Amino acid sequence: MQGVYLKFYVQESRRHHGVLAYEWLLEQARKIGIPGGSAFRAIAGYGRDGRLHEEHFFELAGDVPIEVGFALGSEDAQRLLAHLAGEKLNLFYIKLPLEMGQVADAS
Repeated sequence: MQGVYLKFYVQESRRHHGVLAYEWLLEQARKIGIPGGSAFRAIAGYGRDGRLHEEHFFELAGDVPIEVGFALGSEDAQRLLAHLAGEKLNLFYIKLPLEMGQVADAS
């Protein structure tokens, strides 16, 4: 099946409505019926500000990038983007074409 991979990048400690932004994104997607999503923690990264964000052993609250990703159909991707647009939340995202499927158990 053809679809898109929609991924967002947020700082680990960033909050929206008092909730960590990556958790909030996953919850919003779940609420509107998106079938699944994942959050991935980076080791290091930098954004438009040019500042390097990386994890250090002694840090309690991380400032590393978190990637929140969804493999979904084009219509679901547009629906999620439209839902998020009403939140006045500045989010960087990437939308990539993909082929998705499932390997079935032959036994």
